[in-house]
Amino acid sequence: SFFRSRAEFFRLLPLVSRFFELTLGMQKGATARWRAYLPAAVLAFECVLVPLILLKVPYTEIDWKAYMEEVAGFLAGERDYTKLRGGTGPLVYPAGFVYIYSVLYWITSSGADIFLAQVIFAGLYLAFIAAVVAIYIRVPKLSPVAIIALCLSRRVHSIFILRMFNDGVAMLLLYLSIGLMLRNRWSLGCVLFSAAVSVKMNILLFAPGLLVVLVQRFGVLYTVPKLAICAALQAVLSLPFTLAKPWAYLGRAFELSRVFFHVWTVNLKFLPEGLFQSKALALALLCGHLGMLWWFASRRWCARSGGLCGTFSLRAQGKPALSTVEILSPLLESNFIGIVFARTLHYQFYVWYFHSLPYLLWVSCGTLSLLCHSCTSSRSPPSGGWQWVVGFHGPRVAFLLAVEVIWNIFP
Repeated sequence: SFFRSRAEFFRLLPLVSRFFELTLGMQKGATARWRAYLPAAVLAFECVLVPLILLKVPYTEIDWKAYMEEVAGFLAGERDYTKLRGGTGPLVYPAGFVYIYSVLYWITSSGADIFLAQVIFAGLYLAFIAAVVAIYIRVPKLSPVAIIALCLSRRVHSIFILRMFNDGVAMLLLYLSIGLMLRNRWSLGCVLFSAAVSVKMNILLFAPGLLVVLVQRFGVLYTVPKLAICAALQAVLSLPFTLAKPWAYLGRAFELSRVFFHVWTVNLKFLPEGLFQSKALALALLCGHLGMLWWFASRRWCARSGGLCGTFSLRAQGKPALSTVEILSPLLESNFIGIVFARTLHYQFYVWYFHSLPYLLWVSCGTLSLLCHSCTSSRSPPSGGWQWVVGFHGPRVAFLLAVEVIWNIFP
């Protein structure tokens, strides 16, 4: 065997424990050190990994050709949204998608230069990771394990670099928006949030949390101008289409009644197809979604500001500033609630929430923290040693691995 005896194995455990104590930031002063070097290390790792993926992993066509066909109609002068189609069906994304992929259509010679498109999306992915890491390093007492986990998903690399889905573009704009809000740049943050919605409608899953955050920061009355910014950008971007046929645009770009194919779903594949497509299931999921949003808003997000009634009272005053956790928790938890109650999740939808999982597991999930604390007894770093490392990080890492495995199983 690798170890000559069981005694030799146990003699090595203190050295392993010491390694984790240093690398996982469990000693005083370690937090400042890892916050200085870990973001750069993560980006350096990605800068090596991404070119290897480009060169070694073959491209497989899924939606890129359809995207190009859809924007080709727009570039040819068509403004009726019902007539913009691709090989996979009608165009069902808002106007921001059309403009962004029209630029890509032009840069990549009508979409023919696939490798150049992949290089562009590799750059977008690196910008995306940088934006997410910049947010995470602002979270107090966050374990470096959570940041390391951000770059370890095989499926997410595929969604960006090999498949070039618009989901990645939308999420990049979303995280840039959150980064601006954390820096108290709320108006510009609302602009980018609305821009993200204009690329794909899933960003609206963050909207309930954003509403709570805006009201807590500005009060009800002064939240209205921020919402007006979001609405105004949507109106401006959609103008070429709404001037032609407004209902055609609204019905296709923000279609809420669309039912996806059962064969491609990841989350509810175990249900019979008839039940999966039933209106009863849709209504039950909608009720569960709204009920859970209400519970989180009243019991968590607004608990310290007088509950829902106190927070949304016209007399309530906003706060001069919100902490990082006060901004991130409503946004990321609101999105995750939407994921939980979604009728279908396709493979590219994984990027909607994967990068929020480390925050939810290491910061938001108090029940898991209590469980880990009970498993590690009264040990705390640095005296807890390797038992504390395994007990605290083990369940969280196991959850991330389980989710990743599920999303890498072909339907």
